[in-house]
Amino acid sequence: MTGPVVVDCEDVAWFRDAAEMPSAARGAAATLARRIGLDGYRSSEVALAVSEAATNLQRHARDGALLLRVLRTPDRAGVEFVTVDTGPGIADVGAALSDGVSSAGTLGIGLGAVARLADAFDIHSLPGKGTVMAAQFWARQAGGGPTGGMPSVASGLTRPISGETSCGDAWAVRIDEGGPEAPRSPSFDAGRGGTYGTHSPGPFGSGSATPGARSPAGASGAAVSSEPAVLVMLCDGLGHGPLAALAAEAAVTAFRRSTARHPEPLLRDIHGALRGTRGGAVAVARVEPARGRVLYCGIGNVSGVLLGPDSRNGLLSAPGIVGSQMRSLRTFELPWKPGGALIMHSDGLTERWNADAMPGLLRHTPAVLAGQLLREAGVRRDDAGVVVVKGDW
Repeated sequence: MTGPVVVDCEDVAWFRDAAEMPSAARGAAATLARRIGLDGYRSSEVALAVSEAATNLQRHARDGALLLRVLRTPDRAGVEFVTVDTGPGIADVGAALSDGVSSAGTLGIGLGAVARLADAFDIHSLPGKGTVMAAQFWARQAGGGPTGGMPSVASGLTRPISGETSCGDAWAVRIDEGGPEAPRSPSFDAGRGGTYGTHSPGPFGSGSATPGARSPAGASGAAVSSEPAVLVMLCDGLGHGPLAALAAEAAVTAFRRSTARHPEPLLRDIHGALRGTRGGAVAVARVEPARGRVLYCGIGNVSGVLLGPDSRNGLLSAPGIVGSQMRSLRTFELPWKPGGALIMHSDGLTERWNADAMPGLLRHTPAVLAGQLLREAGVRRDDAGVVVVKGDW
């Protein structure tokens, strides 16, 4: 078993379907690639691939958009683009990736060449609904050979409300390398004692706990695993625009700086960091494949779902506003199933999405999975954010 890998993402810009989209995206991609240290030849390859993808969107897709962003590890930086459209979809993805296949009016290199230029490439298309494509580009090894992509166990997407450039939704992921944990007291909030409950009324369905969900019985039952785990956070800053974005950025900073390893103390650290901001809805989860479980704690209208090959379990959040009004915290535990995914999203995505309507979804990377959920359930009247953790490491 190898440890999980997380690649940090820094969104740069969404390019929407317009006559100038291909040239604008191509220029931005070339500039970005050079800025992070890719050489001139590699930068031109990035620009070429982005231009081909953007031109395909412009000419053939309905309501297409391209996200350009920076990827970072402790010692490397790369460029990723993600495209999302609402149709018409690709009936035969394999044929579309074959050499010599290119849509009329593009640069003529075709999706197969885009896939070869990329260090990591994934595409999922649903005929009649839409296509999501993601491609990563890293610096080449000495001699020009490919380096291979960075298979992150988590990825996500955020998109601002129509008319805004800043997004009030944000997500972050970090690795807990494992090891012993110091004993801790049962759950409390704002200095007030409390215990773990078995039910938390909230905005999900009737408010009853999902079958199979349980709350840890106490401090010993909630001890974190000594094996590597993934910690993930999603924040929906109250409202939208720059002030909501400031609250979300404060949540990300607090999450990354905190030394806490359990969702509850992490959420308390975020609560303190959001005082003086608008506040927001926040959920934190800890994925422990070694123990076969997920620990989840949320406040406000953030949706959590454990999606399996043949199951879907909702995760409960309590009412409140992190940074302002936060009641006693309760952590819920659900089993982590091989081949499944943890999905967390803001109310900028409706909860009415159906995984069965997206065949093969769980076979794809977190970035493409997040893109399909944004395409399927995203609404334009609010900021939208979704983060996905998957993989059996």
